[in-house]
Amino acid sequence: MALAAAAVTPAVNAQEKLDSAGFVFTDIKVVPTNSVKDQNKSGTCWSFSATSFFEDEILRKTGKSVDLSEMYTVRHCYNDKARNYVRRYGISQFSPGGSCLDIAYVWDNYGAMPEEAYSGLQYGEDKHVHGELQNGLEGFLKAVTAKPNKRLSTSWNQAFNGILDAYLGAVPETFVYEGVTYTPETFAKSFPINTSDYVALTSYTHHPMWKPFVLEVADNWLNEKYYNIPIDDLVKTVEYAIEHGYSVAWAADVSERGFKWANGYANMPKMKTEADMEGTELSRWVKLSDADREKEQYSAKGPVEEVNVTQEMRQDMFDRQETTDDHGMVLVGIAKDQKGNKYFKVKNSWDDNQIYGGYFYVSIPYFRAKTLDIYLNKEAVPSDILKHLGLSK
Repeated sequence: MALAAAAVTPAVNAQEKLDSAGFVFTDIKVVPTNSVKDQNKSGTCWSFSATSFFEDEILRKTGKSVDLSEMYTVRHCYNDKARNYVRRYGISQFSPGGSCLDIAYVWDNYGAMPEEAYSGLQYGEDKHVHGELQNGLEGFLKAVTAKPNKRLSTSWNQAFNGILDAYLGAVPETFVYEGVTYTPETFAKSFPINTSDYVALTSYTHHPMWKPFVLEVADNWLNEKYYNIPIDDLVKTVEYAIEHGYSVAWAADVSERGFKWANGYANMPKMKTEADMEGTELSRWVKLSDADREKEQYSAKGPVEEVNVTQEMRQDMFDRQETTDDHGMVLVGIAKDQKGNKYFKVKNSWDDNQIYGGYFYVSIPYFRAKTLDIYLNKEAVPSDILKHLGLSK
């Protein structure tokens, strides 16, 4: 098996100093993972997170590191989304977005490639910049679906792939890696990854619990099904997985005021009201504008009291589209702050030039409120939950 060397995080990496936001995070358990990557100006977080997750699985199973190509997956998803878009007369989702389940789809149908064989950088940039590419693809598909010749040509898909070739590069039929010649299919088969070993979980009450359903978010273009479990069990599953050495792919809303990427944390502060105030503090508080009150509460230094997020609360946020499908990441650790509050350690894909080197810490209340779904090995799901779902490891 050909495997490339890559940097791997240590098992525990405690943050011992008070950071600029007033937190002291101590890592309790961290799963080994490869180096942080940078999606830069591309809407392909789903591929970066899911690819990182599969790399973690290979690392866990073999003890070796491999750097897989994110853009190989993106390339095939763009083409298949385009076919779907045209077949539906232009009335369907076509965007750079996707879900973590897309990597399993590509793995099964098209295989995989290493980063060194397919970087997707063929257009004069050192990092991914997809604005021009996306505009070009969308404009072309709009022209095709307008059917100026009353019917589709036989070459539109070839022309579409010509655009992808120009930007991302043509996909080679074979490539040499670590001295071995592979096709994408044989390369994928060289790793101990069986996509049937993985399961996607979510937690919403507009569908029956313990049953699978098609999650209604725009980027679920494959109409994949997610198993529905209570939010308490979703948290329990992530904790169990990390404690047993498994990482977890995570889709969540990162548009909240409590998401502080630059400061390395995300939380859900409980908002103070006038009923919480006394004396001088109340006098000062009532003089503040609503904007100043909100700013003060979200700019607190260090741990604060957070919202008790219930199942009903998270459902309301989803139904009112306050919780949206924003971003894909990977949960790789469990940590605590200086007050003993628990957090998950998150690996992001926004480069490593940040306070924690491309990682941040998400509080359990934020996770409970803003998680869309998770994707993980069935072995990493507690046995009682798996049995309730009618699944086996």
